[in-house]
Amino acid sequence: MIQDYEPEATRRDAGDAESSRASRGWWDRNADEYQSEHGGFLGDDRFVWGPEGLDEAEAGLLGPAGSLRGLDVLEIGAGAAQCSRWLATQGARPVALDLSHRQLQHALRIGADGLSPVQADAGALPFRDGSFDLACSAYGAVPFVADPVRVFREVRRVLRPGGRWVFSVTHPIRWAFPDEPGPEGLTVAASYFDRTPYVEQDERGRAVYVEHHRTIGDRVRDVVAGGFRLVDLVEPEWPAWNGQEWGGWSPLRGNLIPGTAIFVCERDERGA
Repeated sequence: MIQDYEPEATRRDAGDAESSRASRGWWDRNADEYQSEHGGFLGDDRFVWGPEGLDEAEAGLLGPAGSLRGLDVLEIGAGAAQCSRWLATQGARPVALDLSHRQLQHALRIGADGLSPVQADAGALPFRDGSFDLACSAYGAVPFVADPVRVFREVRRVLRPGGRWVFSVTHPIRWAFPDEPGPEGLTVAASYFDRTPYVEQDERGRAVYVEHHRTIGDRVRDVVAGGFRLVDLVEPEWPAWNGQEWGGWSPLRGNLIPGTAIFVCERDERGA
């Protein structure tokens, strides 16, 4: 469906149901453009944690080289399943879950060998307890949900004891700056502590895009409340080889302020 209006950008409350509907609709409408614009950078079978280009093959945040073979892995917010496809090359058994039907169609278009695509909401995972050894998400689901603790508890439920959960999001400090790649994006323009969601809404006031802000402290507390231990918090530096701009990410900003935060967590068995 083609939009014949320009959405209004605002900051207002948006709950679970509204956020989920907005995300499903936005990604279904914009998946083609997103994959066309960013597919070359993401590749067909690379695991890239964010616009900086940090590659899991080098970072090893999911585990040491060779440790993924034979593991059941859940990717949440998989998009076109580039990360899941890389996991399959490492001998893992990935399930690529996404809310958007159109995104998963792109996953099938690129190739589904070794993949199990599933359309579902991250807050209500359609799997039995203890189904996976590992869960991961590269900018998928977490920034777009109103209640991240609900998602984390679902992830913990489907993980086996000791399972690792690694996810990346926009670095929270970016919310204090305009979402611009140039010099205008280097001046603080809003309170870092304002948690009011960013919403784009149609002419009737219905949300068509929602993104939720949490501070670093909020994210850490959410991880703990979700039943995990925080093992590491990675803030990738902008590499010299990366000259691209991606929305508000750019070499100019990336060399001065962090753009991505990666939370490396493990299932907390205390009190289980």
